[in-house]
Amino acid sequence: MLEIIRTNDLVLLSVAESLMRDAGIHFMVADQSMSVLEGSLGLLQRRFMVENDRSQEARRILTDAGLGAELRP
Repeated sequence: MLEIIRTNDLVLLSVAESLMRDAGIHFMVADQSMSVLEGSLGLLQRRFMVENDRSQEARRILTDAGLGAELRP
């Protein structure tokens, strides 16, 4: 899996998840349980990861949705 977004914005993650589900692209949000360690302050970023062979498609979908500025290089 490849990381394409790193953020602590839960709304952004929710939108990205919805877009990937609609496209049938498998994804994973890593570091979700780290909020327990930080006290749920939202300081630690979560990593949005997609399957390797569809990462370019996922990037295009997110860019088309206006989220291109959130993508990692």
